[in-house]
Amino acid sequence: MYDRSPLFTPARRRRALRAAATALALSAALLTAGCGSSQDTARDAKATSPSTGAFPVTIDNCGVKTTYDEAPARVVTIHQHPAELMLSLGLKDRMVGTAFPDSAVLPELEEDYESIPELAKKEPSFETVLDAEPDLVYGGYGSAFAENEGRSRKAFRDAGVDTHLNREYCGKKRVTMDDTYEEIRTVGKIFGVSDRADELVSDLRARVEKASAAVKGKPPVPVFVYDSGDKTAFTAGGKSLGTELIRLAGGTNVFADLDDVFGDVSWEQVVERKPEVIAIYDYEGAGSIEQKKQFLLGQSALEDVPAIRNKRFVVLPLTATLVGIRSAYAVEDMARGIQPESFR
Repeated sequence: MYDRSPLFTPARRRRALRAAATALALSAALLTAGCGSSQDTARDAKATSPSTGAFPVTIDNCGVKTTYDEAPARVVTIHQHPAELMLSLGLKDRMVGTAFPDSAVLPELEEDYESIPELAKKEPSFETVLDAEPDLVYGGYGSAFAENEGRSRKAFRDAGVDTHLNREYCGKKRVTMDDTYEEIRTVGKIFGVSDRADELVSDLRARVEKASAAVKGKPPVPVFVYDSGDKTAFTAGGKSLGTELIRLAGGTNVFADLDDVFGDVSWEQVVERKPEVIAIYDYEGAGSIEQKKQFLLGQSALEDVPAIRNKRFVVLPLTATLVGIRSAYAVEDMARGIQPESFR
């Protein structure tokens, strides 16, 4: 974090800069851009232990370098997956606000999650975040730091608040499970809990390896990801973590050649690629799973698609397909739907 004298505390600095920061946020489009568009054992007795990591630590996150002289003490998470990651590392006592829940929280994290104030159902305003007096804002999607909404990383920096963006939205390459593990380790360094991070990574890696071993040697099953859309289909492309999860679960994404994280494809393309399973992403604001199923089953153009003919669907919370702790759980869930005979 930034150098501050003992008399110029973070809270005092934020109060002094609040009015100026708001004005800066409104003109953020003219300023430097910010970045782009478990186990229970990790959160029980350890949760109240002090940070023991070596400080200062410098993190290069999506091209933004931040030096932490000590572990952040007041964190706002924007989007659900950063919140679940922090809770899984036993960091509930460092969290002063959450925002934008996508789906039901993991049962083992639900009580802790609900104890943290929810600042907004979607992305909160810049001023709402500042009202929580955070020293760090941790965003899950690039929209957490949307310039056009006054929440650029520079605006937060000018208000004396550090920021961290989930590495999935650095926009450099295809996302893999290694990105999940590295994100966990990075957050562990920021909070001085690298031991917990290593333990969590080991647990999640073991979960993935167990599921993948169950489907090893099986012919890969063609899978189509349906996120949303009616005139066209919004689906997961080759750069998405979803493509990797499908592979680990014994399938192959029929649109892995789409050179993006997500993209639109025509229904004719879906028919041509003959998916045998459809993975439906579940999240608030995009229609219920039942509505999505009925839409797909009701399209006469899709009636000869094997997945439609056999009504083979796998349902995944959107949060399970992102860089966070859910992705390891998703591999087993998908494997059971894609290669069910391997689990009988």
